Amino acid sequence: MAIPMPTRQLFIDGEWREPILRKRIPIVNPATEEVIGDIPAATTEDVEVAVNAARRAFSRNKGKDWAKAPGAVRAKYLRAIAAKVIERKTDLAKLEAFDCGKPLDEAVWDMDDVAGCFEYYADLAEGLDAKQKTPVSLPMESFKSFVLKQPLGVVGLITPWNYPLLMAVWKVAPSLAAGCTAILKPSELASVTCLELADICREVGLPPGVLNVLTGFGSEAGAPLASHPGVDKIAFTGSFATGSKVMTAAAQLVKPVSMELGGKSPLIVFDDVDLDKAAEWALFGCFWTNGQICSATSRLLVHESIASEFIEKLVKWSKNIKISDPMEEGCRLGPVVSQGQYEKILKFISTAKSEGATILHGGSRPEHLAKGFFIEPTILTDVTTSMQIWREEVFGPVLCVKTFASEDEAIELANDSHYGLGAAVISNDTERCDRVSKAFEAGIVWINCSQPCFTQAPWGGVKRSGFGRELGEWGLDNYLSVKQVTLYTSNDPWGWYKSPN
Repeated sequence: MAIPMPTRQLFIDGEWREPILRKRIPIVNPATEEVIGDIPAATTEDVEVAVNAARRAFSRNKGKDWAKAPGAVRAKYLRAIAAKVIERKTDLAKLEAFDCGKPLDEAVWDMDDVAGCFEYYADLAEGLDAKQKTPVSLPMESFKSFVLKQPLGVVGLITPWNYPLLMAVWKVAPSLAAGCTAILKPSELASVTCLELADICREVGLPPGVLNVLTGFGSEAGAPLASHPGVDKIAFTGSFATGSKVMTAAAQLVKPVSMELGGKSPLIVFDDVDLDKAAEWALFGCFWTNGQICSATSRLLVHESIASEFIEKLVKWSKNIKISDPMEEGCRLGPVVSQGQYEKILKFISTAKSEGATILHGGSRPEHLAKGFFIEPTILTDVTTSMQIWREEVFGPVLCVKTFASEDEAIELANDSHYGLGAAVISNDTERCDRVSKAFEAGIVWINCSQPCFTQAPWGGVKRSGFGRELGEWGLDNYLSVKQVTLYTSNDPWGWYKSPN
């Protein structure tokens, strides 16, 4: 089944504009390896135009700027966008499945979350008006002080390809709710639904320049966006290596950044659990979204007393995971996003095998799929903590398993990582779960589950997984500056200087 890919241009200042250098990037369906369309490729010249448009929208004359509009006005637009997403949900999900290989039913769930995110931040936008002039308690009666929360300005949003629209909206919705104007640069590997978001914004009448969408390569569009002096903040989700470059560019202008840089998350399974329930969470936590999850619990730590039975169950169940074109009913594992990603994952697996790891299942292309960037769900044991596959983010359907003998050993193994995005523990001992959750060096902890994410709760990591938090009220704070205003209320002179008679 095929679906026509819309032919779009860059979205700047409320209009579709052809890239100044007229470059385009082919769209490759990862399930068939066929070119099914193309997207515009922005360059430095287009970034300049978009930044100027966003700056005008942020501070237009005659009080019509987006920043000074009441929160209720901004909320009206966010809710209109949410309604259009629901109206187009099926088509958006199909476009995303063709663009990045995500199983169709997962893409449908994502569109519900996209709409919910806009609705949530519409509520927070309305609440911002009531929070202006928040009083501060002072020790001196002759002074009054209050805090203003104001939009930061023009923000650059650089987003990944594994949740193309949803992770873009994690940044777009709160930044617009806060009163910022934005330039969205999605990954060149999956940009189609972000361009459709631009079309929705045009359809609901979002003021020109409030949201601009520039598709293109990171080096040609993302880098000039990060370093542009007219951009007041950068929010980035992606790899540690690219994040370091974005930080370096922003640092030249002491520009604030927030970063979500992936992870290598652990899942600890103790010996007092229901093995079936734990096995499902272990597989879901690593293989959902084709294994392309920044928070994937891809380091599985199993108590040695149940390891043999538990691992046997994982292998048996993995053999029954349906791997297919993402449009097929019941698909649970589609292709990874690109040939480059496919080759990278297979190299990880090959290197691990050469270093002594044992492949219990998977590790190659499924026999029934001759084309497409498909990789079987892969389970590895005999993995040492020094192996690359244990320490680095694979971003594919690869699960590494180790055993442990004690709670202390499990925590030590879990925290022995440069990353700290997510971590999970499965046990029926509530006190143990509490101890372990406090001991994890991670920004997100799951107890008796893995991967659930809610718009209302903070999302972000520690160590090389980045800093700052998205979602919830924390996500809105990313795009607000805090201003202290202090008023001297006494009629008496201050008294530092006495004028001569």
